[in-house]
Amino acid sequence: MDFTLTEAQGDLAGLARRILGDRVTPETLGQHGSGRLDRALWTEFGRAGLIDAALPAAVGGGGFGLLEQCSVLIELGRAVAPLPYLPTVTMAAAALAEFGRGEQLERWLIPALRGEKVFAVALPDVSVPPGFTAERSASGWRLSGTQTAVGVAADADAVLVPADTADGVAVFVLASDSPGLLVDPQRTVDRGDSALVTLAEAAVPDSALLGEPGAGVAEWLRLRGTVGLCAAQLGVLERALELTAAHARERRQFDAVIGSFQAVRQRLADAYADVEAVRLTLWQAAWLLSEAEPAAEEVATAKFWAAEAGHRVAHTAVHVHGGVGIDTEHEMHRYFVAAKRNEFALGGATAQLRELGGLLASSL
Repeated sequence: MDFTLTEAQGDLAGLARRILGDRVTPETLGQHGSGRLDRALWTEFGRAGLIDAALPAAVGGGGFGLLEQCSVLIELGRAVAPLPYLPTVTMAAAALAEFGRGEQLERWLIPALRGEKVFAVALPDVSVPPGFTAERSASGWRLSGTQTAVGVAADADAVLVPADTADGVAVFVLASDSPGLLVDPQRTVDRGDSALVTLAEAAVPDSALLGEPGAGVAEWLRLRGTVGLCAAQLGVLERALELTAAHARERRQFDAVIGSFQAVRQRLADAYADVEAVRLTLWQAAWLLSEAEPAAEEVATAKFWAAEAGHRVAHTAVHVHGGVGIDTEHEMHRYFVAAKRNEFALGGATAQLRELGGLLASSL
């Protein structure tokens, strides 16, 4: 396996970095965290071709896929940008392209290619059953349940909802104004978009069903969402380490730059090794998924490293920065809270090890 970035990956990442460098600043992000969804920036992403380029040509995209999406997500992580690329493109739009039918494509996917739609995905953590149930009714389905901390749900045009049915887990595409769908904004550590999604006996037509019950659509979403989350975490950690190394080269104590101290050098060296571990495991998992190969073990491994190494690198960055590292107005704070949110999203390190242990045991 050769994980050298392709020309397309490099081009998309470079374009994303240029746009984000111009548009995402401490002022636009606001204090403390990554900020709320920037619709204008999302539209600009669409006009620049960064949304449709990484989706299949059969649905009007540029013909690229998960590897290219991960390259864009790394740049979004580096900028801690308030954009819904992960749930909208890597998860929802890609799933619609893979499993969607004519009406769903016309209503949801085609506008999404232009940056006109935003999707949320109400997935539970790894190894946790869906928070929703669905029962057949005379007119389609009736859904009930809740899911907490659903990213961008408060600003989404539609929510993808996995639900337990008598025939297995099914995924439904629900418009944000669907009767019986309640979205209550929640406050997260990075001040980003998140919400509690509740369905109370919501009547849902058959046309909302994505794929078939028990066809593995929810697991398909989870695997790709987890890999995308690892890519965003890589960007966060990579940039946090760069900022920390720069600080260590400039900050002076005891008549020397702190980067010359052995203990500081050791912490930074360990952080560098951690970032490279996240990078390697991410690309291995992403490559397998892009080739339609089994990758559940590799995805769990990648998320373990994104969580465990993310914890270590984030804390190293704060410690080396000293007092300014805990200043909520300092740039480093945004990377710290972004890394912490990514650490636990879709299951933290312990949850991933349990998942990996179960997968290994079942293969014996």
